[in-house]
Amino acid sequence: MTSKHILHNFILSIASLGTATSGFSAEPQKLGYSDTPIVPGTQWHVHDGDRPQPRIVTPAAAFSHLAPAPSDAVVLFDGKDLSKWQDAKGREAKWKVEKGYMEVVGGTGSIQTKDKFADFQLHLEFATPSVVKGTGQNRGNSGILLNGMYEVQVLDSYGNKTYPDGQCGALYGWTPPLVNASKPPGEWQSYEIIFESPRWDESGQLVKKANVTVIHNGLVLHHRREYIGDSPHQKVGTFNKKHAPEMFIQLQDHGNPMRFRNIWVRSLGQYDQP
Repeated sequence: MTSKHILHNFILSIASLGTATSGFSAEPQKLGYSDTPIVPGTQWHVHDGDRPQPRIVTPAAAFSHLAPAPSDAVVLFDGKDLSKWQDAKGREAKWKVEKGYMEVVGGTGSIQTKDKFADFQLHLEFATPSVVKGTGQNRGNSGILLNGMYEVQVLDSYGNKTYPDGQCGALYGWTPPLVNASKPPGEWQSYEIIFESPRWDESGQLVKKANVTVIHNGLVLHHRREYIGDSPHQKVGTFNKKHAPEMFIQLQDHGNPMRFRNIWVRSLGQYDQP
């Protein structure tokens, strides 16, 4: 176990304590909810703070950090401008761009790609704020939302407990990651997200659920994990909103100065087709 890993566990043990009420006693920190619906197929409530915390695994120093885009990829952000992005109303994206990264400007709103994609491989790198403020969901919070519906959570989960289906790498409100692969605040982290869009037939019947594979800093968090629907807060997701396979990619403004860099996407293609 590395010294960094020991420090991580120590921080987690401290973070799990609440405010001391008298003498040497402490009141446990409330992490989530117990009055929300049960997640289908589990015994846990949506955002259940008692759900088991994913085990901590220290990632290698780098995995796909600053990986150049392949020849068939669409570069969504090269560190220079936000020309491939807009806000949710189709207006100019107002996030800050400097030193090769974009940074959330709180209150300007989430941004999303102008183009749409179906069945794709997404590479993205992010850094949570180096100056730690807040705890739980108020610390380094953002998200990658596909079509504004299917979320892979972004959060500072280094020494920062929260409800497990809301920690970094969770399929928000549905399933926690297999492991906690988070790096310390301020360090660059990588996501590889392989997403397959849901499909409906002509009669409106859902014939294929959305599924996703997520690799965080070189560790598999999900492998072809099916979504149960969209990703609402405190509710169970549904596939009630039929939509085309092509979807925009959205980065969430949750009020924290999150940074993103080196974003590219490529179509998965099909077997036996050029």
